[in-house]
Amino acid sequence: MKIALAQQNYHIGNFESNTHKIIAAIQKAKAQKADLVVFSELSVCGYPPRDFLEFEDFINQCYASVEKIKEEATGIAIIIGAPQRNPAKLGKDLFNAAWFLYNGEVTGIAQKTLLPTYDVFDEYRYFEPAFEWNVITFKEHRIALTICEDIWNLGDNPLYRVCPMDILAQQQPDIMINISASPFDYDHDEDRKEVARANVLKYGLPLLYCNAVGSQTEIVFDGGSLAYDADGNLLKEMKYFEEDFCIIDIPAKNSSRQVKDVERQPAVASGLTDKEMRVSKVSNPDKIIGFLTAENNIRQIHEALVLGIKDYFSKMGFTKAILGSSGGIDSAVTLALACEALGTENVRAILMPSPFSSDHSVNDAVQLSETLGNPYDIIPIKNVYDSFLDTLKPVFKDLPFSLAEENIQSRSRGNLLMAIANKFGYILLNTSNKSELATGYGTLYGDMAGGLSVLGDVYKMQVYALARYINREKEIIPGNIITKAPSAELRPNQKDSDSLPEYDILDKVLYQYIERRQGPKEIIAMGVTPALVTRILKLVNSNEYKRNQFCPIIRVSSKAFGVGRRVPIVGKYLS
Repeated sequence: MKIALAQQNYHIGNFESNTHKIIAAIQKAKAQKADLVVFSELSVCGYPPRDFLEFEDFINQCYASVEKIKEEATGIAIIIGAPQRNPAKLGKDLFNAAWFLYNGEVTGIAQKTLLPTYDVFDEYRYFEPAFEWNVITFKEHRIALTICEDIWNLGDNPLYRVCPMDILAQQQPDIMINISASPFDYDHDEDRKEVARANVLKYGLPLLYCNAVGSQTEIVFDGGSLAYDADGNLLKEMKYFEEDFCIIDIPAKNSSRQVKDVERQPAVASGLTDKEMRVSKVSNPDKIIGFLTAENNIRQIHEALVLGIKDYFSKMGFTKAILGSSGGIDSAVTLALACEALGTENVRAILMPSPFSSDHSVNDAVQLSETLGNPYDIIPIKNVYDSFLDTLKPVFKDLPFSLAEENIQSRSRGNLLMAIANKFGYILLNTSNKSELATGYGTLYGDMAGGLSVLGDVYKMQVYALARYINREKEIIPGNIITKAPSAELRPNQKDSDSLPEYDILDKVLYQYIERRQGPKEIIAMGVTPALVTRILKLVNSNEYKRNQFCPIIRVSSKAFGVGRRVPIVGKYLS
């Protein structure tokens, strides 16, 4: 049986575009004599639709799209993802379903059983879990059809009490097909292949896994759809971070399969097995920076951020971006990424030197824009800053220079950027990194302003690694930007290290606390001094109110600030 996998980039709620894209792939599959074409989870409406699912009109449009796609199911079968109404009087109104279409009819439906509610997922808010499981017969093949999380309940400590494939396996299927919307993070792609292969080895069945690709606000789907034969051999690994299409020829059904207890196989990454890597990330802080800045991780982060910027702008109907270019590493990397995603002519850099800005910072920023070829303006803020000080003098009186004067500079820049953005129709890109956001090292309504955060899930040490990656073939970001000590330049001779621990130390602790959810005792046990741990964690927790007002962040890690991390603003824990 010839099965097509259509790895596509959908737009949430854009039914016309999604349906057109799906039908085009069906026609392509027909032209290549495929028997079946498979699309990803909730492909009809896009994933995750969130509270759109609460609108009856939205569900009506999902059904209307299914009807249009069903008309194409002549001479070929189609598997698409779409919500399904729950006819029962109990439970949620909807199922997350995979629809099997053939000869113009719905010949089978598989409903998602395992509904994730962790990190960015909140599916049980909207969907009822499946309560019956049946294989779907097509051309003498018996298909075990599942959806995303349904194949992840393996291992010694399963997350859920039910394993849908265990139930389906009792019905003697010949092949597993899983439609998915599995988000990217730089610690996830090897997990995905490991889980897919573990299912193959356990059930002795070939597996076709169709994943979504594209960015939906903060979530990036990286594609990488997979096909395995019944012996666990990888037949096809589709492209990452772009749409793709392929045909897999599945041989005659396997009659000798046997369900086995299979230990998940280690995957090689950065010279260590997957198990070794996980242990080192938790127990050996000296290896954390090496993991965070590993070449493969940085390459994937680069691709994810470019796709995240590109899709955010295209799906929102925006075309032009603006940002403040300080001559520092964060704005330089953001500018380079934005130019790659949107085209240099569509990214405008604004240099806003203050009385405390160094000449080399301005020169570095100019050199960067001239190398990239993007438009830029130099707008000194001295007069604006002085005007604020004069206006505030009756209130400030003769009090010494403090954080107030520093933040006036940052907020002056934010106002200028937003004014230009409003006047010319730009979207402001925020340049803050994850280390700064974690510790509150930023100014609300100043350098924390923006419509999209490019680096908000990228630690400072990773920003440096990204700069080196961007310069891998030729120097784009001036070497001086990469080598000079980071500084906000809001007071004389200021350095980031005046307010924060050195970034190679800070990022180790932040990673353990944020991504690995290790508490102070565990981090101290790793060799970090109690005083430093207390200082860093207090900074993180006391600045939740700032992050709560921050713009969307492109997610590249397993735990980003935003919808996937829900921490009380007012809380006593670790304070």
